[in-house]
Amino acid sequence: MIRTIADLDAIRNDCRRMVTKRAAVSAGVAVVPIPGADLVADVGLLSKLLPAISERFGLREDQVRKMDATRAQQVLAIAGTLGNNVIGRAVSKRVVIALLRRMGVRVATASVARYVPLIGSAVAATISFGAMKLAGNAHIEDCYATARALAGLDGADLPGAGG
Repeated sequence: MIRTIADLDAIRNDCRRMVTKRAAVSAGVAVVPIPGADLVADVGLLSKLLPAISERFGLREDQVRKMDATRAQQVLAIAGTLGNNVIGRAVSKRVVIALLRRMGVRVATASVARYVPLIGSAVAATISFGAMKLAGNAHIEDCYATARALAGLDGADLPGAGG
């Protein structure tokens, strides 16, 4: 159970490490010169990564369903104000694809870049890594804000505040 800002910060840091590892996998797949392989890999990675992040914050769909109705509504309301349609909900391939579409320019650039001789694969890997980090870290911050609000941690007077 999250009781302090320090607890919340530790979870956020663990999740950031998890995102970095998955982003490295995404970058590795991006250098493979098979059309669409990177997108398929990213959908698979995000389909597992986003619920794993939500779970660490106690905000995965099944965890929210177990909350009392008022608290579950709070979770969905807070997530909605953040524009996050993953917190407290099932993460389908359609949701992940919609997220990737929002990052469309990066994804399209990475897909095209790999065919540029010599540096194309490096550019594609860099873009893929960055896009995965962006998506994962944005979800972490939304989960952090949601969990913080739910726990009633306004921050300033709590030990470990400052994150």
